[in-house]
Amino acid sequence: MSLGIPAEDYDIQNNFGETDNQVDIFSEIEEAYAGRQSLLDRIAPDDFVMAFFPCIHFCGISQINITLANYEYKFKTLDGCDEYILERVKKRERFFDLLLKMCFVCIRRGIRLVVENPYTTNTYLKGNFIKPPSVVDNDRTSRGDAFVKPTAYWFFNCEPMHASTLQQTPEENRKYFLLHSKSREAHPNGHFAKGSSKSGICSEERSMISPDYARNFICDFLLGRGGSQ
Repeated sequence: MSLGIPAEDYDIQNNFGETDNQVDIFSEIEEAYAGRQSLLDRIAPDDFVMAFFPCIHFCGISQINITLANYEYKFKTLDGCDEYILERVKKRERFFDLLLKMCFVCIRRGIRLVVENPYTTNTYLKGNFIKPPSVVDNDRTSRGDAFVKPTAYWFFNCEPMHASTLQQTPEENRKYFLLHSKSREAHPNGHFAKGSSKSGICSEERSMISPDYARNFICDFLLGRGGSQ
């Protein structure tokens, strides 16, 4: 890595062909919580885990999709939307259960962990999590991302550092991201921009983190030195 920190990513998906280790993370969490052998056994005391837990059932759009006030439901009878809402609630419960288990395993084992998730006005985790966020980045463009996207970070077994790297994304670059997300072409970082046509599902384009933002976040909150240093 450019920061001189060795790192590997583990993911249940490999959409861009760049995942170092494609594994069923959810099954590994269940095994670890049950006290059985799991991937988490490989994590050493001096390691650091960044968990980008799936947000599709915690984000604001998901909250809207389980309320009868959702505009789309005006064109359906109750019988046309109740099963959909109940299914979304069931899936959210499942993901929330996994998130909590992962946090509890890391807390008990002393694993340094940072959990990332959106933090909009009506996000589910805002009033339904085991602790308040340690850091809320209200405008990610100030650290080089393409979207404002308020994001929260929960630190476990560690505390955030505090530096300040201000790197406002040029307006022309932000337009480039948005334009190419609509035309389904490649991002400046080489990733394929793919939106989602399914209600309540975040687009991959919006969920990606720019390389500049990743670097600046690590420098500001994990290393405690500005990204330009």
